[in-house]
Amino acid sequence: MSDPLHLFDAYGVELEYMIVDAQSLDVRPIADLLLEKAAGEIISEVELGELAWSNELALHVIELKTNGPAASLDPLTDYFQQHVTQANEYLSSLGARLLPTAMHPWMDPHTVQLWPHDYNPIYQAYNRIFDCRGHGWANLQSVHLNLPFCGDDEFGRLHAAIRLIMPLLPALAASSPICDGKPSGFLDTRMEVYRTNSQRIPSLTAAIVPEPIYTEGDYQREIFEKMYADIEPHDPEGMLQYPFLNARGAIARFDRGAIEIRVLDIQECPAADLAILQAVVATLKALVSEKWTSFAEQQLVATMPLSQLFLETIRTADTTPITDGDLLRQFGYSARQRPTVAELWRHILAELGQTPAEESPLDVILTDGPLARRILQKAGHDLSHLQPVYSELAECLSQGAMFRM
Repeated sequence: MSDPLHLFDAYGVELEYMIVDAQSLDVRPIADLLLEKAAGEIISEVELGELAWSNELALHVIELKTNGPAASLDPLTDYFQQHVTQANEYLSSLGARLLPTAMHPWMDPHTVQLWPHDYNPIYQAYNRIFDCRGHGWANLQSVHLNLPFCGDDEFGRLHAAIRLIMPLLPALAASSPICDGKPSGFLDTRMEVYRTNSQRIPSLTAAIVPEPIYTEGDYQREIFEKMYADIEPHDPEGMLQYPFLNARGAIARFDRGAIEIRVLDIQECPAADLAILQAVVATLKALVSEKWTSFAEQQLVATMPLSQLFLETIRTADTTPITDGDLLRQFGYSARQRPTVAELWRHILAELGQTPAEESPLDVILTDGPLARRILQKAGHDLSHLQPVYSELAECLSQGAMFRM
């Protein structure tokens, strides 16, 4: 049995992409055929060296992920880009390719096809209870970051830090401004539809920002037991009575000794995703080390103001003003003038000595805005240009390039 991983000893990263027609960019439900080309048979997961590929609920989505915990984020950009290239090579023979961004801009979610192979009974249970024919289930691609902990003290410190940073994340990562062929009014539409996809049983997502819970025992009593009780009348076979039922923006996996952050939209290329993850990890390390405030003070931050700011940042992302002085103090921001979330990110990175290099992926995001803003600016008022814009995004993914205005 391997030794337990402690805070920031390793990282698990998962990137989700749509499979689309190479010409029309309409979704193609052929993830099983892609996995068959990679593995020689239709299976739900194939290990390919440093990374693994696996299915998701929707048959047009493929997930690329670290094959076990990675000791460092540094080499992952190259690994993910190499696997994107490999996947596109397999897909080209099927007349398809990978498409980035967190939502397909014009797909009809009512036509979604669920993964029909192993694990299908679990997906069918979700479909029966929640009806997966909607954007909140059928049309959302994200980045998941898994961070380890060992014991209650490490869990509590990491959970407290993640709660504080969560409302700031859409300012960097929003990439889903268009839904049903038109702007939705949200730069992070994925999170807007995600937060309501389980509204039949509200305890699954709660306020997206997790509750101020800092021990495994409290988490078990206040989150897991309530969720399982609430789902039981709809799930008599007990197929969903597992930690994966938790749909908060960050979920504790005590069975794995990790917390998974789930609120990051997928970007135009792995270099952008990993740049965001590097900034997130650096900030979490500072919070956990009590650089600006103590763990005791961090624990006192209530869910409601964090959730309210999160709801604002999924709409306006980088330009969202922060008026909560208590939250700003958690990041060492004491100026009288209240910043936007983008300005707070620049402050944080400067405090950490990590001001991004000019023209680096993070500099592009902070200077030109998150990908969602750049998509809207490129598309302009004539939304008949959506297909060329998203073709350019597919090419950015293929080439590992940033999407520029």
